[in-house]
Amino acid sequence: MAKKANKGHCVLCGRPEDEVPFLLEGVDGKVCPDCVALAMNMLRENELLKETKAQPFGSPELDLKALPKPQDIKEHLDHYVVGQDEAKRYLSVAVYNHYKRLLQHQEPHDEVEIEKSNILLLGPTGTGKTLLAKTIARLLQVPFTIVDATVLTQAGYVGEDIESLLTRLLQVADYDVAAAERGIVFIDEIDKIARKGDNPSITRDVSGEGVQQGLLKLLEGSIVNVPPQGGRKHPDQPMIQVNTQHILFICAGAFDGIERKIAHRLNTRIVGYNSPGAQHAHLKEEELLRYVDARDLKSYGLIPEIIGRLPIITHLNPLTRETLRMILTEPRNALTRQYTRMLAMDGIALHYTEDALDAIVEKTMEQKLGARGLRAIMEQVMMEAMYRLPSEQVTEFTIDRAYVEARLAESQGVIQA
Repeated sequence: MAKKANKGHCVLCGRPEDEVPFLLEGVDGKVCPDCVALAMNMLRENELLKETKAQPFGSPELDLKALPKPQDIKEHLDHYVVGQDEAKRYLSVAVYNHYKRLLQHQEPHDEVEIEKSNILLLGPTGTGKTLLAKTIARLLQVPFTIVDATVLTQAGYVGEDIESLLTRLLQVADYDVAAAERGIVFIDEIDKIARKGDNPSITRDVSGEGVQQGLLKLLEGSIVNVPPQGGRKHPDQPMIQVNTQHILFICAGAFDGIERKIAHRLNTRIVGYNSPGAQHAHLKEEELLRYVDARDLKSYGLIPEIIGRLPIITHLNPLTRETLRMILTEPRNALTRQYTRMLAMDGIALHYTEDALDAIVEKTMEQKLGARGLRAIMEQVMMEAMYRLPSEQVTEFTIDRAYVEARLAESQGVIQA
């Protein structure tokens, strides 16, 4: 059978006329509708890309008058994080000074050079260190990334290289090196890279002292070769040079047990009216963190060189009963509001009695896990209601102390079984 002669074909995809709905005829050829639609999508993506590049992340055209002042930054933090006023003040001033340092960098004739002041945050787990960082990230006009120090090892060992910190920052800045060099890096769990032994450099400590020594050049400010896609899986990729001189580093860690180092230095256990530690003898263990200094950090396992590159040291207070009670109800994303919103989507009005909230706080205080423990207790209390209520014809539900105690007792019974 003779094949049907084609009158034409698409000059882009090559399909004949009998395989497409129709062909759009041009001067030098014909185009099918599918190729036209594909071209339209490419044009739209190109225009979107141009708009994105026209307003780069962390534009160097900063205006001091338009920047948020330290009090404005703290006020923003107050909407999401309860208490911790001292830590909020330190962070607010540090971020504002970081902006001013970037503005001064635009004035090459200024003889006075403002140096960066990296920050170290200490506080028990669940006190809001990471939450402070995430909340500030929403407000900033510079690239911001949160990284975990627990996965870092010396180069050549299993884990991530130290340069991966800057790889994350480059990814946030869409690989704009100039924007990344004005960014802020939040290094969480910095206490996990403390030196494991008392004697330095006798044995190789690939996830402790070795990582601290590798961080020195980043914290101080130097030109670092950064693998844009990570160094382990793509060893042959071209490196990107990043200058860390204007990158602000905020480090945070729980430093569990450092209170004993502080108590030993203050001699709080010495008996006698004229003993050096007599003025601190009345302090509780959780109150000693406010007196931390470089000597305690050195005893804990941080090397002196990295302590010197973290000149600002502040702490977060342990969460009290009153603070936990406020966390439940006052922040914009408070836990009670989250569960109320979830059930409201099913047409159910959720209410909590004051005794129920007190019972949740009391149980959280027993576990000593801070705000994360508060979330765990709330999940145990709300699990049965979230499972059962959406399927029932209920428009209103109230949680009281008896309901809280019953749910917690049931949950503990399952765990102990």
